[in-house]
Amino acid sequence: MNRPPVVTPEEWQVARDALLVKEKAHTHALDALAAERRRLPMVRLDPGYRFTAPDGTDTGLAGLFDGKRQLVVYHFMLHPGSDHVCSGCASFTDNLADQTHLNARDTRLILLCRAPQAEIEPVRRRMGWTVPWYSSHGSTFEDDLGVDGGFGLSVLLRDGDEYFRTYFTRGRGVDRLRLDFNLLDLTPYGRQETWEDSPAGWPQDQAMAWLRLRDEY
Repeated sequence: MNRPPVVTPEEWQVARDALLVKEKAHTHALDALAAERRRLPMVRLDPGYRFTAPDGTDTGLAGLFDGKRQLVVYHFMLHPGSDHVCSGCASFTDNLADQTHLNARDTRLILLCRAPQAEIEPVRRRMGWTVPWYSSHGSTFEDDLGVDGGFGLSVLLRDGDEYFRTYFTRGRGVDRLRLDFNLLDLTPYGRQETWEDSPAGWPQDQAMAWLRLRDEY
Protein backbone atom coordinates (compact mmCIF):
# COMPACT_ATOMS: atom_id res chain seq x y z
CA MET A 1 0.00 0.00 0.00
CA ASN A 2 1.07 3.62 -0.37
CA ARG A 3 2.67 4.81 2.85
CA PRO A 4 5.07 7.41 4.27
CA PRO A 5 8.82 6.92 3.65
CA VAL A 6 10.79 4.90 6.20
CA VAL A 7 13.74 6.69 7.82
CA THR A 8 16.08 6.25 10.79
CA PRO A 9 14.93 7.28 14.29
CA GLU A 10 17.32 10.24 14.09
CA GLU A 11 15.89 11.43 10.79
CA TRP A 12 12.37 10.98 12.11
CA GLN A 13 13.18 13.11 15.18
CA VAL A 14 14.52 15.95 13.01
CA ALA A 15 11.32 15.94 10.91
CA ARG A 16 9.14 15.68 14.02
CA ASP A 17 10.92 18.62 15.70
CA ALA A 18 10.44 20.77 12.59
CA LEU A 19 6.72 20.04 12.56
CA LEU A 20 6.50 20.74 16.31
CA VAL A 21 7.57 24.33 15.73
CA LYS A 22 4.60 24.80 13.39
CA GLU A 23 2.24 22.97 15.77
CA LYS A 24 3.22 25.30 18.62
CA ALA A 25 2.64 28.34 16.41
CA HIS A 26 -0.78 26.94 15.55
CA THR A 27 -1.57 26.42 19.25
CA HIS A 28 -0.65 30.03 20.01
CA ALA A 29 -2.81 31.19 17.10
CA LEU A 30 -5.77 29.20 18.51
CA ASP A 31 -5.16 30.80 21.92
CA ALA A 32 -5.26 34.24 20.31
CA LEU A 33 -8.52 33.37 18.52
CA ALA A 34 -10.05 32.17 21.79
CA ALA A 35 -9.04 35.44 23.45
CA GLU A 36 -10.69 37.39 20.63
CA ARG A 37 -13.78 35.17 20.84
CA ARG A 38 -14.12 36.00 24.54
CA ARG A 39 -14.28 39.67 23.58
CA LEU A 40 -17.05 39.35 20.98
CA PRO A 41 -20.15 41.50 21.58
CA MET A 42 -23.40 39.65 22.16
CA VAL A 43 -27.06 39.80 21.16
CA ARG A 44 -29.93 39.92 23.65
CA LEU A 45 -32.46 37.08 23.29
CA ASP A 46 -36.20 37.34 23.82
CA PRO A 47 -36.97 35.47 27.06
CA GLY A 48 -40.36 34.42 25.65
CA TYR A 49 -39.14 31.48 23.56
CA ARG A 50 -40.69 28.12 24.50
CA PHE A 51 -39.24 24.62 24.12
CA THR A 52 -40.14 21.05 24.98
CA ALA A 53 -37.82 19.36 27.46
CA PRO A 54 -36.75 15.70 27.18
CA ASP A 55 -39.40 14.74 29.73
CA GLY A 56 -42.11 16.40 27.60
CA THR A 57 -42.62 19.45 29.78
CA ASP A 58 -42.83 22.98 28.42
CA THR A 59 -39.88 25.22 29.31
CA GLY A 60 -38.29 28.53 28.45
CA LEU A 61 -34.68 29.58 28.03
CA ALA A 62 -34.15 29.16 31.77
CA GLY A 63 -34.92 25.46 31.42
CA LEU A 64 -32.27 25.05 28.73
CA PHE A 65 -29.65 26.50 31.06
CA ASP A 66 -30.85 24.38 34.01
CA GLY A 67 -29.30 26.84 36.47
CA LYS A 68 -26.00 27.18 34.61
CA ARG A 69 -24.51 30.50 33.49
CA GLN A 70 -23.26 29.36 30.08
CA LEU A 71 -24.93 27.10 27.52
CA VAL A 72 -23.58 25.39 24.41
CA VAL A 73 -26.33 24.40 21.96
CA TYR A 74 -25.76 21.94 19.13
CA HIS A 75 -28.43 22.49 16.46
CA PHE A 76 -29.20 18.93 15.35
CA MET A 77 -30.65 18.36 11.86
CA LEU A 78 -33.78 16.42 12.73
CA HIS A 79 -36.80 17.97 11.05
CA PRO A 80 -40.51 17.46 11.80
CA GLY A 81 -42.08 14.58 9.88
CA SER A 82 -38.77 13.29 8.50
CA ASP A 83 -37.33 9.88 9.35
CA HIS A 84 -33.87 10.91 8.11
CA VAL A 85 -31.25 11.08 10.86
CA CYS A 86 -28.24 13.13 9.76
CA SER A 87 -25.13 10.94 10.01
CA GLY A 88 -22.96 14.01 10.56
CA CYS A 89 -25.06 15.21 13.49
CA ALA A 90 -25.32 11.67 14.86
CA SER A 91 -21.57 11.06 14.69
CA PHE A 92 -20.95 14.46 16.32
CA THR A 93 -23.26 13.44 19.16
CA ASP A 94 -21.49 10.09 19.48
CA ASN A 95 -18.34 12.08 20.32
CA LEU A 96 -19.89 14.03 23.20
CA ALA A 97 -18.37 13.20 26.57
CA ASP A 98 -19.65 13.22 30.12
CA GLN A 99 -20.48 16.79 31.14
CA THR A 100 -19.17 16.66 34.71
CA HIS A 101 -16.11 18.80 34.01
CA LEU A 102 -18.05 21.17 31.75
CA ASN A 103 -20.69 21.60 34.45
CA ALA A 104 -17.96 22.37 37.00
CA ARG A 105 -17.33 25.58 35.03
CA ASP A 106 -21.03 26.53 35.23
CA THR A 107 -21.60 25.45 31.62
CA ARG A 108 -24.08 23.02 30.05
CA LEU A 109 -24.30 21.34 26.64
CA ILE A 110 -27.59 20.36 24.98
CA LEU A 111 -28.95 19.23 21.63
CA LEU A 112 -31.76 21.21 20.04
CA CYS A 113 -33.81 20.39 16.94
CA ARG A 114 -37.04 21.34 15.19
CA ALA A 115 -38.66 17.89 15.45
CA PRO A 116 -41.14 17.32 18.31
CA GLN A 117 -40.14 15.14 21.26
CA ALA A 118 -42.29 12.28 19.95
CA GLU A 119 -39.95 12.07 16.94
CA ILE A 120 -36.78 12.70 18.95
CA GLU A 121 -37.38 9.89 21.43
CA PRO A 122 -37.03 6.94 18.97
CA VAL A 123 -33.70 8.32 17.74
CA ARG A 124 -32.42 8.93 21.27
CA ARG A 125 -33.46 5.43 22.32
CA ARG A 126 -31.94 3.81 19.22
CA MET A 127 -28.58 5.57 19.66
CA GLY A 128 -28.49 5.38 23.46
CA TRP A 129 -27.63 9.04 23.90
CA THR A 130 -27.98 10.67 27.30
CA VAL A 131 -27.11 14.27 26.39
CA PRO A 132 -30.15 16.50 27.10
CA TRP A 133 -32.11 16.93 23.84
CA TYR A 134 -34.72 19.69 23.57
CA SER A 135 -37.25 20.46 20.86
CA SER A 136 -37.86 23.92 19.39
CA HIS A 137 -40.95 22.64 17.54
CA GLY A 138 -43.45 25.46 17.12
CA SER A 139 -40.86 28.10 18.00
CA THR A 140 -39.05 30.60 15.74
CA PHE A 141 -35.93 30.34 17.91
CA GLU A 142 -33.67 28.61 15.38
CA ASP A 143 -34.97 30.71 12.50
CA ASP A 144 -34.28 33.86 14.48
CA LEU A 145 -30.75 32.62 15.15
CA GLY A 146 -30.20 32.07 11.42
CA VAL A 147 -29.61 28.34 11.65
CA ASP A 148 -31.60 27.97 8.39
CA GLY A 149 -32.46 24.32 8.87
CA GLY A 150 -28.84 23.21 8.97
CA PHE A 151 -26.54 22.20 11.78
CA GLY A 152 -24.44 24.50 13.88
CA LEU A 153 -23.33 25.36 17.37
CA SER A 154 -24.45 28.37 19.41
CA VAL A 155 -23.11 29.65 22.71
CA LEU A 156 -25.49 31.45 25.07
CA LEU A 157 -24.95 33.39 28.28
CA ARG A 158 -27.40 33.92 31.14
CA ASP A 159 -27.20 36.86 33.53
CA GLY A 160 -30.06 36.56 35.97
CA ASP A 161 -33.21 36.64 33.84
CA GLU A 162 -31.39 38.08 30.81
CA TYR A 163 -30.21 35.83 27.98
CA PHE A 164 -27.67 36.49 25.24
CA ARG A 165 -26.15 34.80 22.20
CA THR A 166 -22.38 35.22 22.18
CA TYR A 167 -21.10 32.89 19.43
CA PHE A 168 -22.11 30.70 16.50
CA THR A 169 -20.22 28.38 14.16
CA ARG A 170 -21.07 25.78 11.55
CA GLY A 171 -19.31 23.50 9.05
CA ARG A 172 -15.60 23.15 9.73
CA GLY A 173 -16.01 25.25 12.86
CA VAL A 174 -17.93 22.34 14.38
CA ASP A 175 -15.54 19.76 12.88
CA ARG A 176 -12.66 20.95 15.02
CA LEU A 177 -14.62 20.06 18.19
CA ARG A 178 -14.91 16.36 17.28
CA LEU A 179 -12.55 13.87 18.92
CA ASP A 180 -12.74 11.38 16.04
CA PHE A 181 -11.80 13.94 13.37
CA ASN A 182 -9.02 15.35 15.54
CA LEU A 183 -7.57 11.87 16.10
CA LEU A 184 -7.81 11.05 12.39
CA ASP A 185 -5.96 14.29 11.62
CA LEU A 186 -2.99 12.88 13.57
CA THR A 187 -2.79 9.71 11.47
CA PRO A 188 -0.84 9.15 8.21
CA TYR A 189 -4.00 8.80 6.12
CA GLY A 190 -6.01 11.51 7.90
CA ARG A 191 -9.76 11.55 7.31
CA GLN A 192 -9.19 9.94 3.91
CA GLU A 193 -11.31 12.54 2.12
CA THR A 194 -10.67 14.13 -1.27
CA TRP A 195 -10.44 17.73 0.02
CA GLU A 196 -7.36 16.86 2.09
CA ASP A 197 -3.89 17.65 0.80
CA SER A 198 -2.46 14.12 0.89
CA PRO A 199 0.27 12.43 -1.18
CA ALA A 200 -0.78 10.79 -4.45
CA GLY A 201 -2.19 7.31 -3.93
CA TRP A 202 -3.47 7.92 -0.39
CA PRO A 203 -6.94 6.39 0.22
CA GLN A 204 -9.60 9.07 -0.22
CA ASP A 205 -13.41 9.28 -0.48
CA GLN A 206 -15.75 12.21 -1.00
CA ALA A 207 -16.13 14.33 2.13
CA MET A 208 -18.36 12.70 4.76
CA ALA A 209 -19.47 10.00 2.28
CA TRP A 210 -18.07 7.28 4.55
CA LEU A 211 -20.03 8.35 7.64
CA ARG A 212 -22.88 6.12 8.82
CA LEU A 213 -25.06 5.93 11.86
CA ARG A 214 -22.98 3.86 14.23
CA ASP A 215 -25.29 0.84 14.05
CA GLU A 216 -25.09 0.84 10.22
CA TYR A 217 -21.35 0.19 9.74
